[in-house]
Amino acid sequence: MLHLRYFVAVAEELNFSQAARKLHMAASPLSQRIKDLERELGQPLFERTTHRVALTPAGAALLPMARDVLDRVNSIPWRLREAVRPQRATLLIGMPSGVHPALRDRVRQLADAGREAYELKRWPGRSTGLAEAVRDGRLALALVRLPVADPALGIIEVMRERLGAAVPADRFAGRESLTLDDLRDLPYVATAPEALPAYFDEIDARLNSAGVRKRIRLNSSDYAGASELVSGGLAFSLTMLSTESPMHNYRLENVIVLPVADFPAELVTGLLFRKDRAESGGDLAGLVAEARRVFAEELSA
Repeated sequence: MLHLRYFVAVAEELNFSQAARKLHMAASPLSQRIKDLERELGQPLFERTTHRVALTPAGAALLPMARDVLDRVNSIPWRLREAVRPQRATLLIGMPSGVHPALRDRVRQLADAGREAYELKRWPGRSTGLAEAVRDGRLALALVRLPVADPALGIIEVMRERLGAAVPADRFAGRESLTLDDLRDLPYVATAPEALPAYFDEIDARLNSAGVRKRIRLNSSDYAGASELVSGGLAFSLTMLSTESPMHNYRLENVIVLPVADFPAELVTGLLFRKDRAESGGDLAGLVAEARRVFAEELSA
């Protein structure tokens, strides 16, 4: 290997003195090592004159081979480290639709914090299905809309988002807020129940108790359907109040979202995990501990 290193240095410099300085040795021993290599290979590698050094055809052929061998040898230390280190696991975190950008940033922080031990990939779904996948072990973690009642699952509350009423803009022009009296003549529209978090069942019951009893039920799980009805002045719906929420991407023309002064409501998002997998000795103990650190401060919008 040393002889190949000497050869590559001379071949790159085409000057024995400069190559010797590069190798931190004298020119005379370097010249002797090259002669030893030529004798061993049975081929002249350099043409030497008093004024110049040039590669022979054999030397030109050897140079890429020698570089390849040296590159492989130089890579042995890091290849060996990779071979003996524990392999990174790929873990999945469930993501419902409409996750707030600030919450997405926290998920990225969690992925970055654990990149030496695991690769955290996002998996889409609805809250109910995501919670089931965590319980079944198909997902390591999941962001879900609360409440979730399952004794096998641990929950870290990570974000609270205020809800407002999406209403026809022309009907409430100039308004900065609403009351329930403003909404009693409009039907409340929501997407198909299976597409909504369970919390919206409570919202529906609260609206009914407050005298807002008209309903339009959609069979579609497409949020744009509700927005079409609101835009046309036929209904109102409830959605995230923060304009940074991705749910505002469904908002059409003639739709505004306003707070309802006498109807406080917020959607809480939690990070779910299986309790037994997060206990000491569990396969997700490290991940959940890191998640507790990353999500220690609950977000609000």
